[in-house]
Amino acid sequence: MPILAESGLQFDSGFFWDALFNPKPGFLAGLWRTVYISILAQLAAVVLGLVIALMRRSRRTIWRALAGFYIWIIRGTPLLVQLIIVYNGLAAVGVYSFQDLYVGNVTIAGVLQAAILTLAVNESAYMAEIIRAGIESVAKGQTEAALAGGMTQPQAMRWIILPQALRFIVPPLGNNFNSMMKTTSILSVIGVDELFLNAQAVSSTTFRTFEIFIVAALYYLLLTTVWSVIQSWIETRLNADVGLVKPPSALQRLFGGGRPQVLPGTATAGEAR
Repeated sequence: MPILAESGLQFDSGFFWDALFNPKPGFLAGLWRTVYISILAQLAAVVLGLVIALMRRSRRTIWRALAGFYIWIIRGTPLLVQLIIVYNGLAAVGVYSFQDLYVGNVTIAGVLQAAILTLAVNESAYMAEIIRAGIESVAKGQTEAALAGGMTQPQAMRWIILPQALRFIVPPLGNNFNSMMKTTSILSVIGVDELFLNAQAVSSTTFRTFEIFIVAALYYLLLTTVWSVIQSWIETRLNADVGLVKPPSALQRLFGGGRPQVLPGTATAGEAR
């Protein structure tokens, strides 16, 4: 590393390995905070996305228009801008000021509330389209059969359509969750004490920026790798029940190889129609 050597900076391998395998407590706390922020935001996004998706499929023009406008606004503006508007803007116009909440012995910091809300709202616009596409991938005959059997439209959606749509929804949902875990690094701009902000704090006190951020990158890589394995397992379980598609293995997913394969003797959703 001649450039680093000339500038007086050298990679400290001892510091790197120590930071990687013996991280400071705050670093691990930031890692855990990254995980649970991502999980809570994704869960909220799925619920909100389902509502928006159903609005998009409504027979009423007003509901379709409102859902389309929501998706247009959220998908068309940067997440960072949305984060600032939610955290600072809502308080500035007197709508809501994010104060710490106390639930029993648990304290939910205001910045955490703003972070989870912003991520959930942002992700819900994408989830709405994913869920809508998943619902529309189910053969229309399934809905017609359910209605003919005496079910109401909500009952048909709950018991017939959504369970079948899951196998089409889970792959893109999982990919979005993978991205969200990395996107949480942007929350440092409002002071959320997640993995990236902790890495910044350690680097500013040790002056080992290069080593610390490589460690942070490896921790993010660990999170996404673990999730890729979990996602592959979930997809395999979902598809095992219907025998339609053989998903890529965890290793194929990690290294970009392999594509879903239709198993012999089965019909695709298009053929089922």
